[in-house]
Amino acid sequence: MEDVLIDCVQNSLRHLLCHNAIFMCERLCSEFPSETNLQLLAACYLQSNQAYSAYHILKGTQMPQSRYLFAISCFQMDLLNEAERALCPSNELSAEVPNGAAGHYLLGLIYRYTDRLKKAAHQFNQALSIDPLLWSAYEELCKLGAAGEATSVFGDAAAECIQKQYLSHEVGPQLQASGDDHSVASGRQVAEHVSPRQLRHLHSNNIKDNSLNHNGAVCRPVAGQPNNGVHANTPFYTTPSPMATQLSSVSHSPPPIGRNMLPNGPISSSVYADASPKSTVKSTIQAPPRRKFVDEGKLKKISGRLFSDSGPRRSTRLAGEGGPTANINGIAVAGNGTNHSSKYPTAISKLGSAAFRSVTVRKVSQSWSTESFNEGVRSELDDTRSNTTTTTSGSSSPPGTRSCEHDGSMGQASMSVSKVASGAFEALSLLKIIGEGYRLSCLYRCQDALDVFLQLPPKHYNTGWVLCQVGKARFELVDYLEAERAFSSARLASPYSLEGMDIYSTVLYHLKEDMRLSYLAQELISTDRLAPQSWCAMGNCYSMQKDHETALKNFQRAVHLNSRFVYAHTLCGHEYVALEDFENGIRSYQNALQIDPRHYNAWHGLAMIYLRQEKYEFSKHHFHRALNINPHSSVIMTYVGTSLHALKRNDEALSMMEKAIIADKKNPLPMYQKATILATMEEFDDALIVLEELKEYAPHESSVYALMGKIYKYRSMYDMAMLHFGLALDLKPSATDVATIKAAIEKLHIPDELDDNL
Repeated sequence: MEDVLIDCVQNSLRHLLCHNAIFMCERLCSEFPSETNLQLLAACYLQSNQAYSAYHILKGTQMPQSRYLFAISCFQMDLLNEAERALCPSNELSAEVPNGAAGHYLLGLIYRYTDRLKKAAHQFNQALSIDPLLWSAYEELCKLGAAGEATSVFGDAAAECIQKQYLSHEVGPQLQASGDDHSVASGRQVAEHVSPRQLRHLHSNNIKDNSLNHNGAVCRPVAGQPNNGVHANTPFYTTPSPMATQLSSVSHSPPPIGRNMLPNGPISSSVYADASPKSTVKSTIQAPPRRKFVDEGKLKKISGRLFSDSGPRRSTRLAGEGGPTANINGIAVAGNGTNHSSKYPTAISKLGSAAFRSVTVRKVSQSWSTESFNEGVRSELDDTRSNTTTTTSGSSSPPGTRSCEHDGSMGQASMSVSKVASGAFEALSLLKIIGEGYRLSCLYRCQDALDVFLQLPPKHYNTGWVLCQVGKARFELVDYLEAERAFSSARLASPYSLEGMDIYSTVLYHLKEDMRLSYLAQELISTDRLAPQSWCAMGNCYSMQKDHETALKNFQRAVHLNSRFVYAHTLCGHEYVALEDFENGIRSYQNALQIDPRHYNAWHGLAMIYLRQEKYEFSKHHFHRALNINPHSSVIMTYVGTSLHALKRNDEALSMMEKAIIADKKNPLPMYQKATILATMEEFDDALIVLEELKEYAPHESSVYALMGKIYKYRSMYDMAMLHFGLALDLKPSATDVATIKAAIEKLHIPDELDDNL
């Protein structure tokens, strides 16, 4: 009965019938109370977005897999301290982190969100050393700015690790298949084909489970992972079961209040059909190992309207935050597949696709249920074949036959070795390119990142994720037209994905494509109205219409849906600044930095507020912090120079402006600021030369002509001054600039000092 119920539960989970899985698993736990069955019930609750139920069920359990699932539920409920204690018990300092690579990945996320970045980087590196294909760990390292070059991370050592994980278990299925009938003769036959070293290796690994899952893929455990304290041949689990008290708590205890209790996405059903070599649980009940827990891993440019605003209007460094990554292994999820109520935009979704794939796996081809159902048939077959078996076992096989069998098995083994080596090489070669491109992108070496992405085959380059990374890189380079093309292609490739759509909306904002931005916002809302990206796009739409209060409400809604979506906090700060509510603007930027200290846009936003408040030292400090994170940004260099100019350090300011011009020759802002500094230093000829050159880059910018008119006025060239003031008015500047220019015209023949406000 137990085997029937387990198969039913897993079949229901595989078909996303979570309600049926929970019901049948409760029957299972009532009839056969054990901690292993509790793990399966907790997995059912986690897949149905009921982390609080899994929390109550697993509270107080001790098996490694139970601790891991309990940590997952705590993580989703924002109980980070409890999650850390579950993974690293304080009374067991030498205890290993459960679930291997996935456990280290989860612990790294906990450290990251509790601002222990060095420990987080160490845990992510540990996860990669165990499972080189755990991409989510490398992605987190890139976001922390602590990732090594992809060529070394996914190099020869990683290939050897993958091959060892697969090949070290090649003999296991042969041994287990030959021992299904518990035949001594068959055992001897297999032993002849296995070397003593292989047998010792199998014994040292506690005869780890190499059973087939529902899709017929071999589930292989991670080397060195704990066996939940139970040997593979243990006939019955001996730990006292907490079933009675825990089931009663599930039935009568209400869920905790005031927590984000819904996970960011359902558990992947493909955990029941995983073909990866990353298995972690091998505990059993009255049987050879039948369950396995499988785990596997989880740009924004400060730019602005050059002269009409005091600083960049929008800045967008997501740092990988908030992308809808819950399209887990082909599972169809409502909306865009993410529950955005969680505080962990990246973390929960990555756990769903990588680290969160840890539930009991029931082997099919050699399951106990199959053995039970076919026991009678097998007995009859054994009776009918008894004479043949007796004859065969009574006489030894001819040496030639035995040699042929041995050669055949060795040939299959060598073929398997070559397949594994070839597959590992191809997978790692692909990850080298993608990983290096992503690493360079996170370091804001955007042009280098674009060159690396171009090395990808077309079938991988033309995918939604890669095209979004290309769009972000183009956006960081202030190449809005190319960024728009990349994001538009990404929408065509993955119309269901919201990855990077918040940045896409900002691209359209800068291009002043109000109709397309409105259409995009409506599309995103209809796709998933619970996604923060959708409301960021809607907020940008209202902000373009100068309705800053409504825009702020939309950005705040994005924050409420996902309080760790860093870009939403930054956009809130921008709107507060537009409303001249600097106090709340500072608070919003600080909230963004608490989530991601490398979000340079928030540092820039704080610096702009201090610049407007004439706190120049504070402003310079924050601009330098932003520049340290993104040392290739021409815009940040320009504002560093502006703050230096405000501190009367003109020589340093001019030097910084020269660096900004070299960094991006298409950016007119540093040239304008350089001309302004030269004018204040009364080097009018040099200033006019710079402005004449600037007219070629920005022929329709009224502030250029207004500054030229001011310089001509100061040099008493009133006709030229009047001409340029008129040209500035013809270009329809903002209302504030119009008033300033008209005031300058009225005082044209009155000697006056150069007004730096123009």
